[in-house]
Amino acid sequence: MTDVLAPPGPLADPVERAREHRAWYFYDWANSAFVTTTATVLFGPYLTAVAETAACGEAGTTDDPCHGDLSVLGIPVAAGSVAAYTVTFATILSAILLPIVGAIADRTAKKRHLMAGFAWTGSAAAASMFFVAGANWQLGSALLVVAAICLGSSMVVYDAILVQIAHEDDRDRVSSRGWAFGYLGGGLLLVLNLALVTLEPFGLSRSDTVRISLLSAGLWWAAWTIIPYRGIRNRPPTGVERVGGSATRQAFGQLRQTLRHARGYPQTLLFLIAYMLYNDGVQTVISASSIYGNRELGLGEDVLIIAILMVQFVAFGGALALGRLANRFGAKNVVMSSLVLWTVVVGAAFFLPVEQVVPFLILAVAIGFVLGGSQALSRSLFSLLVPKGKEAEYFSLYQAAERGTSWFGTLAFGLAFQLTGSYRWSVLVLVTFFIAGLALLSRVDLRTGIVAAGNRVPRSVARYR
Repeated sequence: MTDVLAPPGPLADPVERAREHRAWYFYDWANSAFVTTTATVLFGPYLTAVAETAACGEAGTTDDPCHGDLSVLGIPVAAGSVAAYTVTFATILSAILLPIVGAIADRTAKKRHLMAGFAWTGSAAAASMFFVAGANWQLGSALLVVAAICLGSSMVVYDAILVQIAHEDDRDRVSSRGWAFGYLGGGLLLVLNLALVTLEPFGLSRSDTVRISLLSAGLWWAAWTIIPYRGIRNRPPTGVERVGGSATRQAFGQLRQTLRHARGYPQTLLFLIAYMLYNDGVQTVISASSIYGNRELGLGEDVLIIAILMVQFVAFGGALALGRLANRFGAKNVVMSSLVLWTVVVGAAFFLPVEQVVPFLILAVAIGFVLGGSQALSRSLFSLLVPKGKEAEYFSLYQAAERGTSWFGTLAFGLAFQLTGSYRWSVLVLVTFFIAGLALLSRVDLRTGIVAAGNRVPRSVARYR
Protein backbone atom coordinates (compact mmCIF):
# COMPACT_ATOMS: atom_id res chain seq x y z
CA MET A 1 0.00 0.00 0.00
CA THR A 2 1.41 3.36 -1.04
CA ASP A 3 0.66 6.77 0.43
CA VAL A 4 -0.96 7.95 -2.82
CA LEU A 5 -4.38 9.34 -1.91
CA ALA A 6 -7.49 7.72 -3.38
CA PRO A 7 -10.29 9.97 -4.68
CA PRO A 8 -12.92 10.99 -2.09
CA GLY A 9 -15.72 8.52 -1.56
CA PRO A 10 -16.09 4.79 -2.34
CA LEU A 11 -13.92 3.37 -5.11
CA ALA A 12 -15.54 3.14 -8.54
CA ASP A 13 -14.22 -0.34 -9.33
CA PRO A 14 -16.53 -2.83 -7.51
CA VAL A 15 -13.73 -5.39 -7.15
CA GLU A 16 -11.38 -2.86 -5.55
CA ARG A 17 -14.22 -1.53 -3.41
CA ALA A 18 -15.02 -5.03 -2.12
CA ARG A 19 -11.33 -5.63 -1.40
CA GLU A 20 -11.17 -2.46 0.68
CA HIS A 21 -14.33 -3.51 2.52
CA ARG A 22 -12.67 -6.81 3.45
CA ALA A 23 -9.59 -5.01 4.76
CA TRP A 24 -11.85 -2.76 6.82
CA TYR A 25 -13.62 -5.78 8.34
CA PHE A 26 -10.32 -7.01 9.76
CA TYR A 27 -10.09 -4.21 12.29
CA ASP A 28 -13.27 -5.52 13.92
CA TRP A 29 -11.59 -8.93 13.81
CA ALA A 30 -8.45 -7.45 15.42
CA ASN A 31 -9.85 -5.45 18.33
CA SER A 32 -12.68 -7.86 19.23
CA ALA A 33 -10.16 -10.18 20.87
CA PHE A 34 -9.44 -7.48 23.45
CA VAL A 35 -13.12 -6.66 23.83
CA THR A 36 -14.10 -10.29 24.47
CA THR A 37 -11.15 -11.93 26.23
CA THR A 38 -10.09 -8.91 28.27
CA ALA A 39 -12.83 -6.31 28.66
CA THR A 40 -15.80 -8.68 28.74
CA VAL A 41 -14.69 -11.96 30.29
CA LEU A 42 -11.44 -12.07 32.19
CA PHE A 43 -10.22 -8.69 33.32
CA GLY A 44 -13.28 -7.56 35.28
CA PRO A 45 -13.30 -10.56 37.66
CA TYR A 46 -9.49 -10.66 37.70
CA LEU A 47 -9.15 -6.96 38.59
CA THR A 48 -11.88 -7.43 41.21
CA ALA A 49 -9.93 -10.34 42.74
CA VAL A 50 -6.72 -8.29 42.74
CA ALA A 51 -8.55 -5.38 44.41
CA GLU A 52 -10.07 -7.75 46.99
CA THR A 53 -6.59 -9.08 47.74
CA ALA A 54 -5.44 -5.52 48.36
CA ALA A 55 -8.42 -4.84 50.61
CA CYS A 56 -8.74 -8.14 52.48
CA GLY A 57 -5.68 -10.21 51.73
CA GLU A 58 -6.50 -13.73 50.55
CA ALA A 59 -9.95 -13.63 52.22
CA GLY A 60 -11.69 -12.37 49.12
CA THR A 61 -12.85 -15.41 47.17
CA THR A 62 -15.94 -16.44 45.25
CA ASP A 63 -17.16 -18.54 48.19
CA ASP A 64 -16.29 -15.86 50.78
CA PRO A 65 -16.46 -12.50 48.98
CA CYS A 66 -14.50 -9.58 50.33
CA HIS A 67 -16.55 -6.58 51.43
CA GLY A 68 -13.58 -4.41 52.40
CA ASP A 69 -12.87 -0.95 51.07
CA LEU A 70 -9.88 0.54 49.31
CA SER A 71 -8.84 4.16 49.64
CA VAL A 72 -8.61 6.27 46.47
CA LEU A 73 -7.53 9.85 47.21
CA GLY A 74 -8.94 9.40 50.70
CA ILE A 75 -12.32 8.20 49.38
CA PRO A 76 -13.46 4.70 50.43
CA VAL A 77 -14.19 2.50 47.42
CA ALA A 78 -15.65 -1.01 47.64
CA ALA A 79 -13.24 -3.53 46.13
CA GLY A 80 -16.14 -5.06 44.21
CA SER A 81 -16.80 -1.73 42.48
CA VAL A 82 -13.23 -1.05 41.30
CA ALA A 83 -13.70 -2.50 37.80
CA ALA A 84 -16.95 -0.57 37.20
CA TYR A 85 -15.47 2.68 38.50
CA THR A 86 -12.36 2.21 36.35
CA VAL A 87 -14.50 1.98 33.21
CA THR A 88 -16.44 5.02 34.42
CA PHE A 89 -13.24 7.05 34.77
CA ALA A 90 -12.03 5.93 31.35
CA THR A 91 -15.28 7.12 29.81
CA ILE A 92 -15.20 10.51 31.49
CA LEU A 93 -11.67 10.97 30.18
CA SER A 94 -12.84 9.76 26.76
CA ALA A 95 -15.58 12.38 26.75
CA ILE A 96 -12.82 14.98 26.94
CA LEU A 97 -10.33 13.42 24.52
CA LEU A 98 -12.31 11.63 21.81
CA PRO A 99 -13.99 14.72 20.32
CA ILE A 100 -10.54 16.23 19.85
CA VAL A 101 -9.33 12.98 18.23
CA GLY A 102 -12.32 13.15 15.90
CA ALA A 103 -11.70 16.77 14.95
CA ILE A 104 -8.05 15.98 14.15
CA ALA A 105 -9.06 12.88 12.17
CA ASP A 106 -11.46 14.89 10.03
CA ARG A 107 -8.62 17.21 9.05
CA THR A 108 -6.05 14.54 8.17
CA ALA A 109 -5.64 12.57 4.96
CA LYS A 110 -3.89 9.75 6.86
CA LYS A 111 -6.77 8.15 8.68
CA ARG A 112 -5.42 4.62 8.39
CA HIS A 113 -2.14 5.74 10.00
CA LEU A 114 -4.02 7.43 12.83
CA MET A 115 -6.26 4.40 13.40
CA ALA A 116 -3.31 1.99 13.47
CA GLY A 117 -1.29 4.22 15.81
CA PHE A 118 -4.05 4.20 18.40
CA ALA A 119 -4.56 0.47 17.87
CA TRP A 120 -0.93 -0.42 18.48
CA THR A 121 -0.70 1.82 21.57
CA GLY A 122 -3.84 0.24 23.00
CA SER A 123 -2.67 -3.27 22.21
CA ALA A 124 0.62 -2.58 24.03
CA ALA A 125 -1.36 -1.58 27.15
CA ALA A 126 -3.57 -4.66 26.76
CA ALA A 127 -0.58 -6.99 26.46
CA SER A 128 1.03 -5.35 29.52
CA MET A 129 -1.89 -6.55 31.66
CA PHE A 130 0.15 -9.75 31.89
CA PHE A 131 2.14 -7.98 34.62
CA VAL A 132 -0.88 -7.26 36.85
CA ALA A 133 -0.59 -9.62 39.80
CA GLY A 134 -0.86 -9.83 43.57
CA ALA A 135 -2.50 -6.72 45.03
CA ASN A 136 -1.40 -4.30 42.29
CA TRP A 137 -4.89 -3.20 41.24
CA GLN A 138 -3.61 0.32 40.46
CA LEU A 139 -1.52 -0.94 37.51
CA GLY A 140 -4.50 -2.92 36.24
CA SER A 141 -6.80 0.09 36.42
CA ALA A 142 -4.27 2.34 34.67
CA LEU A 143 -3.70 -0.12 31.81
CA LEU A 144 -7.44 -0.61 31.35
CA VAL A 145 -7.92 3.17 31.08
CA VAL A 146 -5.16 3.49 28.45
CA ALA A 147 -6.42 0.51 26.44
CA ALA A 148 -10.04 1.70 26.56
CA ILE A 149 -9.20 5.23 25.43
CA CYS A 150 -6.98 3.97 22.60
CA LEU A 151 -9.69 1.53 21.51
CA GLY A 152 -12.26 4.32 21.47
CA SER A 153 -9.89 6.63 19.58
CA SER A 154 -9.12 4.00 16.93
CA MET A 155 -12.82 3.24 16.54
CA VAL A 156 -13.59 6.93 15.97
CA VAL A 157 -11.36 6.83 12.90
CA TYR A 158 -12.48 3.34 11.87
CA ASP A 159 -16.17 4.26 11.92
CA ALA A 160 -15.50 7.48 9.99
CA ILE A 161 -13.73 5.41 7.31
CA LEU A 162 -17.01 3.51 6.77
CA VAL A 163 -18.51 6.68 5.29
CA GLN A 164 -15.56 6.99 2.90
CA ILE A 165 -15.57 3.41 1.59
CA ALA A 166 -19.29 2.47 1.41
CA HIS A 167 -22.27 4.02 -0.39
CA GLU A 168 -25.41 4.80 1.64
CA ASP A 169 -27.25 1.72 0.34
CA ASP A 170 -24.32 -0.53 1.31
CA ARG A 171 -23.67 0.66 4.86
CA ASP A 172 -26.10 -1.63 6.71
CA ARG A 173 -24.52 -4.62 4.95
CA VAL A 174 -20.90 -3.50 5.36
CA SER A 175 -21.36 -2.48 8.99
CA SER A 176 -23.16 -5.74 9.83
CA ARG A 177 -20.45 -7.84 8.20
CA GLY A 178 -17.78 -5.93 10.08
CA TRP A 179 -19.46 -6.63 13.41
CA ALA A 180 -20.06 -10.26 12.47
CA PHE A 181 -16.44 -10.68 11.42
CA GLY A 182 -15.37 -9.18 14.74
CA TYR A 183 -17.46 -11.61 16.76
CA LEU A 184 -16.00 -14.51 14.80
CA GLY A 185 -12.40 -13.37 15.36
CA GLY A 186 -12.93 -12.66 19.04
CA GLY A 187 -14.60 -16.03 19.43
CA LEU A 188 -11.77 -17.95 17.81
CA LEU A 189 -9.18 -16.56 20.22
CA LEU A 190 -11.58 -17.15 23.09
CA VAL A 191 -11.69 -20.85 22.16
CA LEU A 192 -7.95 -21.04 22.77
CA ASN A 193 -8.23 -19.11 26.01
CA LEU A 194 -11.10 -21.36 27.10
CA ALA A 195 -8.85 -24.37 26.72
CA LEU A 196 -5.99 -22.64 28.52
CA VAL A 197 -7.98 -21.39 31.51
CA THR A 198 -9.99 -24.59 31.88
CA LEU A 199 -7.17 -27.11 31.52
CA GLU A 200 -4.40 -25.13 33.29
CA PRO A 201 -1.68 -27.09 31.43
CA PHE A 202 2.04 -27.36 32.27
CA GLY A 203 1.40 -26.77 35.96
CA LEU A 204 0.14 -23.22 35.40
CA SER A 205 -2.12 -21.67 38.02
CA ARG A 206 -5.47 -20.06 37.24
CA SER A 207 -3.87 -16.64 37.68
CA ASP A 208 -1.11 -17.58 35.21
CA THR A 209 -3.58 -18.75 32.55
CA VAL A 210 -5.67 -15.59 32.91
CA ARG A 211 -2.57 -13.39 32.53
CA ILE A 212 -1.39 -15.33 29.47
CA SER A 213 -4.86 -14.93 27.95
CA LEU A 214 -4.71 -11.17 28.53
CA LEU A 215 -1.32 -11.10 26.80
CA SER A 216 -2.67 -13.08 23.82
CA ALA A 217 -5.53 -10.59 23.34
CA GLY A 218 -3.09 -7.68 23.15
CA LEU A 219 -0.85 -9.46 20.67
CA TRP A 220 -3.83 -10.51 18.52
CA TRP A 221 -5.08 -6.91 18.40
CA ALA A 222 -1.65 -5.66 17.30
CA ALA A 223 -0.96 -8.34 14.67
CA TRP A 224 -4.28 -8.30 12.81
CA THR A 225 -4.33 -4.49 12.66
CA ILE A 226 -1.64 -4.81 9.99
CA ILE A 227 -4.26 -5.94 7.43
CA PRO A 228 -6.52 -2.85 7.57
CA TYR A 229 -3.44 -0.65 7.85
CA ARG A 230 -2.18 -2.00 4.54
CA GLY A 231 -5.54 -2.52 2.79
CA ILE A 232 -7.45 0.72 3.48
CA ARG A 233 -6.66 3.70 1.28
CA ASN A 234 -6.18 7.21 2.59
CA ARG A 235 -8.37 9.94 1.14
CA PRO A 236 -8.20 13.74 1.33
CA PRO A 237 -10.51 15.40 3.88
CA THR A 238 -13.66 16.87 2.36
CA GLY A 239 -16.02 19.59 3.54
CA VAL A 240 -13.86 20.55 6.53
CA GLU A 241 -14.27 24.10 7.75
CA ARG A 242 -11.02 25.99 7.72
CA VAL A 243 -9.75 27.34 11.02
CA GLY A 244 -6.42 29.13 11.38
CA GLY A 245 -3.52 28.11 13.59
CA SER A 246 -1.83 24.82 14.46
CA ALA A 247 -3.43 21.42 13.91
CA THR A 248 -4.49 21.24 17.57
CA ARG A 249 -5.95 24.74 17.48
CA GLN A 250 -7.77 23.86 14.26
CA ALA A 251 -9.19 20.75 15.92
CA PHE A 252 -10.52 22.71 18.92
CA GLY A 253 -11.85 25.38 16.54
CA GLN A 254 -13.70 22.83 14.42
CA LEU A 255 -15.12 21.18 17.56
CA ARG A 256 -16.43 24.50 18.88
CA GLN A 257 -18.07 25.27 15.53
CA THR A 258 -19.68 21.84 15.35
CA LEU A 259 -21.08 22.09 18.86
CA ARG A 260 -22.32 25.63 18.14
CA HIS A 261 -24.20 24.50 15.04
CA ALA A 262 -25.26 21.06 16.29
CA ARG A 263 -28.73 22.41 17.02
CA GLY A 264 -29.15 22.61 13.25
CA TYR A 265 -29.23 18.78 13.16
CA PRO A 266 -31.93 17.94 15.73
CA GLN A 267 -32.61 14.42 14.41
CA THR A 268 -28.90 13.58 14.53
CA LEU A 269 -28.68 14.78 18.13
CA LEU A 270 -31.87 12.95 19.11
CA PHE A 271 -30.53 9.71 17.66
CA LEU A 272 -27.20 10.23 19.43
CA ILE A 273 -28.89 10.76 22.81
CA ALA A 274 -31.09 7.70 22.28
CA TYR A 275 -28.06 5.65 21.28
CA MET A 276 -26.02 6.81 24.26
CA LEU A 277 -28.83 5.72 26.60
CA TYR A 278 -29.50 2.26 25.23
CA ASN A 279 -25.86 1.60 24.42
CA ASP A 280 -24.95 2.49 28.00
CA GLY A 281 -27.13 -0.47 28.92
CA VAL A 282 -25.60 -2.72 26.24
CA GLN A 283 -22.01 -1.89 27.15
CA THR A 284 -22.59 -2.24 30.88
CA VAL A 285 -24.18 -5.65 30.36
CA ILE A 286 -21.14 -6.67 28.31
CA SER A 287 -18.55 -5.37 30.78
CA ALA A 288 -20.37 -6.43 33.96
CA SER A 289 -21.84 -9.80 32.94
CA SER A 290 -18.73 -11.71 33.97
CA ILE A 291 -18.68 -9.98 37.38
CA TYR A 292 -22.37 -10.75 37.83
CA GLY A 293 -21.93 -14.39 36.89
CA ASN A 294 -18.83 -14.84 39.02
CA ARG A 295 -19.62 -12.82 42.14
CA GLU A 296 -23.43 -12.97 42.32
CA LEU A 297 -24.23 -16.35 40.76
CA GLY A 298 -21.08 -18.15 41.92
CA LEU A 299 -20.09 -19.37 38.45
CA GLY A 300 -16.45 -20.11 37.61
CA GLU A 301 -14.39 -18.38 34.96
CA ASP A 302 -14.58 -21.45 32.71
CA VAL A 303 -18.40 -21.11 32.65
CA LEU A 304 -18.12 -17.41 31.92
CA ILE A 305 -15.79 -18.06 29.00
CA ILE A 306 -18.18 -20.69 27.61
CA ALA A 307 -21.03 -18.18 27.91
CA ILE A 308 -19.23 -15.35 26.16
CA LEU A 309 -17.99 -17.80 23.53
CA MET A 310 -21.61 -18.74 22.84
CA VAL A 311 -22.46 -15.03 22.66
CA GLN A 312 -19.68 -14.48 20.13
CA PHE A 313 -20.79 -17.14 17.67
CA VAL A 314 -24.51 -16.49 18.10
CA ALA A 315 -23.82 -12.76 17.60
CA PHE A 316 -21.99 -13.59 14.36
CA GLY A 317 -25.19 -15.08 12.98
CA GLY A 318 -27.38 -12.49 14.68
CA ALA A 319 -25.54 -9.58 13.08
CA LEU A 320 -25.92 -11.08 9.61
CA ALA A 321 -29.57 -12.01 10.19
CA LEU A 322 -30.59 -8.61 11.55
CA GLY A 323 -28.65 -6.96 8.71
CA ARG A 324 -30.85 -8.83 6.22
CA LEU A 325 -33.99 -7.96 8.19
CA ALA A 326 -32.97 -4.30 8.10
CA ASN A 327 -32.96 -4.39 4.33
CA ARG A 328 -36.53 -5.73 4.40
CA PHE A 329 -38.10 -3.88 7.34
CA GLY A 330 -35.80 -0.89 7.85
CA ALA A 331 -32.83 -0.60 10.22
CA LYS A 332 -34.64 1.65 12.70
CA ASN A 333 -37.52 -0.82 13.11
CA VAL A 334 -35.12 -3.70 13.61
CA VAL A 335 -33.08 -1.82 16.23
CA MET A 336 -36.25 -0.87 18.11
CA SER A 337 -37.36 -4.51 18.14
CA SER A 338 -33.95 -5.53 19.46
CA LEU A 339 -34.28 -3.05 22.34
CA VAL A 340 -37.56 -4.68 23.38
CA LEU A 341 -35.72 -8.02 23.51
CA TRP A 342 -32.85 -6.43 25.46
CA THR A 343 -35.33 -5.20 28.08
CA VAL A 344 -36.83 -8.66 28.48
CA VAL A 345 -33.44 -10.39 28.67
CA VAL A 346 -31.90 -8.02 31.24
CA GLY A 347 -35.03 -8.13 33.37
CA ALA A 348 -34.88 -11.94 33.34
CA ALA A 349 -31.25 -11.83 34.54
CA PHE A 350 -32.47 -10.52 37.92
CA PHE A 351 -34.17 -13.86 38.59
CA LEU A 352 -31.33 -16.21 37.60
CA PRO A 353 -30.68 -18.87 40.27
CA VAL A 354 -27.32 -19.19 41.99
CA GLU A 355 -24.82 -21.78 40.68
CA GLN A 356 -27.13 -22.89 37.87
CA VAL A 357 -25.23 -22.99 34.58
CA VAL A 358 -28.01 -23.77 32.07
CA PRO A 359 -30.25 -20.70 32.71
CA PHE A 360 -27.20 -18.45 32.50
CA LEU A 361 -26.19 -19.98 29.15
CA ILE A 362 -29.74 -19.68 27.76
CA LEU A 363 -29.67 -15.98 28.60
CA ALA A 364 -26.27 -15.71 26.91
CA VAL A 365 -27.73 -17.09 23.67
CA ALA A 366 -30.55 -14.53 23.77
CA ILE A 367 -28.05 -11.70 24.36
CA GLY A 368 -25.87 -12.91 21.50
CA PHE A 369 -28.73 -12.83 19.00
CA VAL A 370 -29.65 -9.17 19.63
CA LEU A 371 -26.16 -7.90 20.43
CA GLY A 372 -24.43 -7.84 17.05
CA GLY A 373 -27.34 -6.57 15.01
CA SER A 374 -28.29 -3.73 17.35
CA GLN A 375 -24.71 -2.44 17.40
CA ALA A 376 -24.01 -2.83 13.68
CA LEU A 377 -27.25 -1.22 12.55
CA SER A 378 -26.88 1.64 15.03
CA ARG A 379 -23.51 2.44 13.48
CA SER A 380 -24.84 2.45 9.93
CA LEU A 381 -27.90 4.51 10.92
CA PHE A 382 -25.74 7.13 12.59
CA SER A 383 -23.44 7.33 9.55
CA LEU A 384 -26.43 8.52 7.51
CA LEU A 385 -27.17 11.32 9.98
CA VAL A 386 -23.63 12.75 10.18
CA PRO A 387 -23.00 16.03 8.29
CA LYS A 388 -20.42 15.68 5.54
CA GLY A 389 -16.86 16.59 6.52
CA LYS A 390 -17.50 15.96 10.24
CA GLU A 391 -17.67 12.17 10.21
CA ALA A 392 -14.83 11.48 12.66
CA GLU A 393 -15.83 14.29 14.99
CA TYR A 394 -19.42 13.07 15.24
CA PHE A 395 -18.27 9.47 15.56
CA SER A 396 -16.07 10.59 18.46
CA LEU A 397 -19.27 11.50 20.31
CA TYR A 398 -20.74 8.18 19.21
CA GLN A 399 -17.68 6.32 20.50
CA ALA A 400 -17.98 7.98 23.92
CA ALA A 401 -20.82 5.52 24.48
CA GLU A 402 -19.34 2.59 22.55
CA ARG A 403 -17.59 -0.72 23.47
CA GLY A 404 -17.29 -0.60 27.22
CA THR A 405 -16.75 3.19 27.48
CA SER A 406 -20.28 4.04 28.65
CA TRP A 407 -20.28 5.69 32.04
CA PHE A 408 -23.84 6.32 33.17
CA GLY A 409 -24.44 2.59 33.03
CA THR A 410 -21.26 1.52 34.80
CA LEU A 411 -21.68 4.29 37.37
CA ALA A 412 -25.27 3.19 38.06
CA PHE A 413 -24.11 -0.43 38.26
CA GLY A 414 -21.32 0.40 40.70
CA LEU A 415 -23.47 2.66 42.87
CA ALA A 416 -26.27 0.11 43.05
CA PHE A 417 -23.80 -2.49 44.33
CA GLN A 418 -22.28 -0.05 46.80
CA LEU A 419 -25.72 0.81 48.18
CA THR A 420 -27.27 -2.67 48.20
CA GLY A 421 -24.34 -5.08 48.31
CA SER A 422 -26.04 -7.10 45.56
CA TYR A 423 -25.29 -7.24 41.86
CA ARG A 424 -28.89 -8.30 41.14
CA TRP A 425 -30.17 -4.78 41.77
CA SER A 426 -27.25 -3.43 39.75
CA VAL A 427 -28.47 -5.45 36.76
CA LEU A 428 -32.11 -4.49 37.22
CA VAL A 429 -31.21 -0.79 37.14
CA LEU A 430 -29.93 -1.25 33.57
CA VAL A 431 -33.46 -1.94 32.25
CA THR A 432 -34.20 1.79 32.50
CA PHE A 433 -31.49 2.57 29.92
CA PHE A 434 -33.11 0.34 27.28
CA ILE A 435 -36.61 1.71 27.92
CA ALA A 436 -35.44 5.34 27.76
CA GLY A 437 -33.38 4.73 24.62
CA LEU A 438 -36.28 2.99 22.90
CA ALA A 439 -38.64 5.86 23.72
CA LEU A 440 -36.28 8.44 22.19
CA LEU A 441 -35.36 6.34 19.16
CA SER A 442 -39.04 6.00 18.27
CA ARG A 443 -39.18 9.80 17.89
CA VAL A 444 -36.27 10.06 15.42
CA ASP A 445 -37.35 11.04 11.89
CA LEU A 446 -34.64 9.38 9.81
CA ARG A 447 -35.63 10.78 6.45
CA THR A 448 -35.63 14.38 7.73
CA GLY A 449 -32.31 13.88 9.53
CA ILE A 450 -30.54 12.32 6.53
CA VAL A 451 -31.64 15.11 4.19
CA ALA A 452 -30.65 17.80 6.72
CA ALA A 453 -27.16 16.24 6.99
CA GLY A 454 -26.74 16.48 3.21
CA ASN A 455 -26.74 12.73 2.58
CA ARG A 456 -28.72 10.60 0.16
CA VAL A 457 -31.71 8.70 1.55
CA PRO A 458 -31.04 4.95 1.01
CA ARG A 459 -33.72 2.65 -0.34
CA SER A 460 -34.35 0.92 3.00
CA VAL A 461 -35.14 4.27 4.67
CA ALA A 462 -37.23 5.46 1.73
CA ARG A 463 -39.50 2.44 2.28
CA TYR A 464 -39.63 2.68 6.08
CA ARG A 465 -39.43 5.79 8.22
